[in-house]
Amino acid sequence: MSTRTIVEMHALETTAAANLNRDDTGSPKTMEYGGVTRARVSSQAWKRPIRQMFNDLLNPQELGIRSKKVVEILSKRIVALDDSLADEAPDLAEAMLSKGAGIKLAAPRKRKGAEDQEDKRLNQSQYLLFLGNRQYDALARLAVDVRKESSDLKEAQTAIGKMKKQIKQIIKDDKAIDIALFGRMVADDTDLNIDAASQFANAFSVQAVDTESDFFTAVDDVHNAGDTDDENGGDSGAAMLGEIEFNAATYYRFADVDANRLYDTLGDVEATAKAVGALVKAFVMSMPQGKSSTFAQGTLPDLVVVNIRDTQAVNMSGAFLTPVKPNYVANATKALVRRSKDMDDVYGVTPVKTWVVRIGDATKDADALAEAVSLRELVDGVEEVVSSRLSQE
Repeated sequence: MSTRTIVEMHALETTAAANLNRDDTGSPKTMEYGGVTRARVSSQAWKRPIRQMFNDLLNPQELGIRSKKVVEILSKRIVALDDSLADEAPDLAEAMLSKGAGIKLAAPRKRKGAEDQEDKRLNQSQYLLFLGNRQYDALARLAVDVRKESSDLKEAQTAIGKMKKQIKQIIKDDKAIDIALFGRMVADDTDLNIDAASQFANAFSVQAVDTESDFFTAVDDVHNAGDTDDENGGDSGAAMLGEIEFNAATYYRFADVDANRLYDTLGDVEATAKAVGALVKAFVMSMPQGKSSTFAQGTLPDLVVVNIRDTQAVNMSGAFLTPVKPNYVANATKALVRRSKDMDDVYGVTPVKTWVVRIGDATKDADALAEAVSLRELVDGVEEVVSSRLSQE
């Protein structure tokens, strides 16, 4: 029996007016598919709110920080361990990252108006570096220990430069859950890379979508009061004019995670099962926050289907190559169920286990895949099956 464990997540989610993910002109992203224009949300746009939701679902010590401000972050960890090193902490942090880990650092771009004043911001990595909280703590502890054993800062920096193997090993041993799931690329040293255990598809609308435009005005409350001392008093015209583009759609969303590869990185069955469970929940509950104060797009999926396969992940986007017709959720559900059954019958990729979470009569056809359960039952069930299967490896 194969113990390969691939967890698939499929969702149909309907949003009303929204601009979830903008292009460089501010318009909602789109794509051509099946001969028509579809609304689109990039995988990056949806992965970020998922990672942010992990802060509520998991212990922060089990997570990482993705930032260029690596010297600043490590400096603060050093000071937290020994506040007498406040003045030397930036230099120690820079030595750990640059001389020790081989990460190239550079001065940040100068801010506007800083030409005539000293820019005291610390050096930064030249790309976003994803590093676990436990790794920052371990590097800070090492920096403090080295400084205590050295007569001065220069001697400590020299000592750190001779500890490259140990420092790189600390970074390579990263067990942060979000880094294991989403991966890490270190351009300066590929040995520090971590392959992502998860994959995310671009979400797209199951129907053809036209981008619409909202013309708006803003009125000056004081000016509009009609102050007669104001040369424009009483003028009810707008103080600001603007335009926001938006669309409305039912999206098909897909992601998967290779639990075996995740286990290879995390090295613990229960931690892996918990990570998969958190990913499933965050996938369901998250929402990109583009223009959220304007559109309040806090929806939840109409339908969620989660499969565990022992073969390979199967994206069901082909179910919507022909744009579905109104009623969109009902017709999209039928198309997804039909595609799923065809894939299983023809290619022999029948899931080991399937869960369905759904609302409303429009999604009732999904009962043909599995009995509907609650989100909590889904997460608990996924964690249990993943744990059981990994324990058999």
